[in-house]
Amino acid sequence: MAFATHQLVRTLSYSSARQAAIKHITVIGGGLMGSGIAQVAASTGHAVVLVDQTEEILKKSIKGIEDSLKRVAKKKFADKPQDGTAFIQKIMKNISTSTDAAAVAHSTDLVLEAIIENMELKHELFKRVDKFAPEHTIFASNTSSLPITEIANSTTRQDRFGGLHFFNPVPLMKLVEVIQTPMTSQKTFDTLYDFSKALGKHPVSCKDTPGFLVNRLLVPYLMEAVRLYERGDGSKEDIDVAMKLGAGYPMGPFELLDYVGLDTSKFIIDGWHKADPDNPLFSPSPLLNKLVEEGKLGKKTGEGFYKYK
Repeated sequence: MAFATHQLVRTLSYSSARQAAIKHITVIGGGLMGSGIAQVAASTGHAVVLVDQTEEILKKSIKGIEDSLKRVAKKKFADKPQDGTAFIQKIMKNISTSTDAAAVAHSTDLVLEAIIENMELKHELFKRVDKFAPEHTIFASNTSSLPITEIANSTTRQDRFGGLHFFNPVPLMKLVEVIQTPMTSQKTFDTLYDFSKALGKHPVSCKDTPGFLVNRLLVPYLMEAVRLYERGDGSKEDIDVAMKLGAGYPMGPFELLDYVGLDTSKFIIDGWHKADPDNPLFSPSPLLNKLVEEGKLGKKTGEGFYKYK
């Protein structure tokens, strides 16, 4: 009986420790992804510091979060607007901002990077923050395509480094890919996995392979759609309709490429092609290259494969 009680206490203590492991997070990058992550974390009771280079950027980030929460409150408290206002205020109190990542890293449990997909900049950032963050602090990157292992090599805490790949828009998309490198400890992985669940997300586990799970399947599919179109095997309109009605996809590949951004897809496929030039799945597309060169990046520029008003 005593042994069973002791085991139960140990189990409960371990479970509680895992749940409480990450209370304070520092999100570096105030763009769509960083702001979305900050919003979700603050909504689940975590203390969040959102970091970017200038106060001007951070003001836009905060306004974006507030606008997003207003849309949520309008639906959730349609008949009680005062409760909606209180809901927004409660969440916003959990968010603070800073332009100095190193200065705020000394008191955080998790540093989550969501800056542009540039390996050199990520190295510089993590190398600097690594000097100031406590020993227990976990580092993670929200990269969608760059190797987590290579990013982690800029730090002295490869065992406390993993990937947390959220999907846009973060408040709505349930999936989080939790990436474990060969050096990521099981404790770190478990903590990141549990943190994702605490955010109300559905985490999936993945090794540090190019594109992880979703993009490793999605990007070659998108590129093959472009190749079909380049060869004249089908129009972009028919290919989109075929995948929506034949495969049940909510968007066709060209609609999705325009939504994601053609520059983003080109960046990913170029990186994979450089690392593995003999893989036909990673072959670049002349048409995609041409559109990006012309500045036709999709919805965000008003034209990609389709034109938008």
